[in-house]
Amino acid sequence: MASDKNDFSKGSMLGNILRLAGPMTLAQLINLLYNIIDRMYIGHLPNESTLALTGLGLTFPIIGMISAFCQLFSTGGAPLFSIARGERNEERAEKLMGTTITMLVITGVVLVIVAMLFKRSLLYAFGASDETYPFADQYLSIYLLGTVFVMITMGMNSFINAQGFAKKGMLTVMIGAVLNILLDPLFIFVFDMGVQGAAWATVISQGVSAVWVLKTLTSPKAVIPLRKKSLGVRPQLLKEILPLGTSGFVMGFTSSAVQVVCNASLQQFGGDIYVGIMTVINSIREVISMPATGVTHATQPILGFNYGAKEYGRVQQGIKIMSIICIVYTTLIWGVLLMIPETFIGIFNSDPQLISLGVPAMTVYYFGFFMMSLQMSGQSTYTGLGRAKNAIFFSIFRKLIIVVPLTLILPHVGGLGVMGVFLAEPISNFIGGGACYITMLCTVWRDLNRKKAEA
Repeated sequence: MASDKNDFSKGSMLGNILRLAGPMTLAQLINLLYNIIDRMYIGHLPNESTLALTGLGLTFPIIGMISAFCQLFSTGGAPLFSIARGERNEERAEKLMGTTITMLVITGVVLVIVAMLFKRSLLYAFGASDETYPFADQYLSIYLLGTVFVMITMGMNSFINAQGFAKKGMLTVMIGAVLNILLDPLFIFVFDMGVQGAAWATVISQGVSAVWVLKTLTSPKAVIPLRKKSLGVRPQLLKEILPLGTSGFVMGFTSSAVQVVCNASLQQFGGDIYVGIMTVINSIREVISMPATGVTHATQPILGFNYGAKEYGRVQQGIKIMSIICIVYTTLIWGVLLMIPETFIGIFNSDPQLISLGVPAMTVYYFGFFMMSLQMSGQSTYTGLGRAKNAIFFSIFRKLIIVVPLTLILPHVGGLGVMGVFLAEPISNFIGGGACYITMLCTVWRDLNRKKAEA
């Protein structure tokens, strides 16, 4: 039977995780190229590179908020889908998938309308100046046209991975990313479209990726195919999807909120140059976090499947493996960042002033980066096992309760200025990451021990 395929309750847990994590990590890394390549090209435009890059960075909070709504449905629907597969309830799994994609499309259309109406006010509120606004406006106006493509690609690719087709999930983003790499220099330099060219390249690439996702999920080869009869909004399922998905939504939305507060504070204490530095630092972070993110995302459906199959010992084993891999990786990459910060910054911008000011800012921002792995591991455990309240709380705790207040307060303490903004991140990693993981051990782990004893 189709449900017997890709059974995560069998075989080595490490093998299952690595089998999904490899392609998923590569897929997510490739997915970053949609925007990373844009930043690399724009950051090296003649004469106006720094202002153009800064303007592009101002659009990140809005783009992040769009992604947050995508996470609201995908991180809610996909884990429930995995649990239903583990329970061999294919009808429920299919309905969860149909409800998710319906909500993604409806929400995408609404977001385009709202963002178009308020983009000017939002960009200035997020730290734009008269010099950087034109670049931000040019990029965002075109990017928004591909919002529904983004929702389908990002939201539904998780259902491809949840069925065990990690390589096909990788192809989803690889196809679009390769197309984006080819179109960027053509539109930006050959057609001399600048920032607008980068946006058009991204939209076209996302559209092609969305088509691939739909083709894959509707294929007869899918373990649980997406069919017309499964489309539509089912209120009862939506009541289950939203609480669990709120964790991913809060994580994405609060990340955008943090970017807004950071940009506003940096504009106040350092001007456009430091907003540009934060754009570069965030770009680097997205790249270096991908391996850890790939492992945690790959582990989620495996934890959910085994939990649904009542294989509680395997769930604990999966949590251990995920945590160890993430801690080791983030510690190693932190060391690399400390040794060659100029190299990482130079990927996105070659302005001597930005590099000289960016190195000390980057050193502070990434201090103790390994603690972030505890947040990621704990958060993924909660999400994979359907513990929505815990996941939501720790999303809010680290970003809104710790980072935002510190970003507003620290610049005024002891003359820290812009360095106070960058210092808020490592403090939140130590407090938030530690609290999230320790709480997970005291709650989830104990509950799993109890269930093993009762089985």
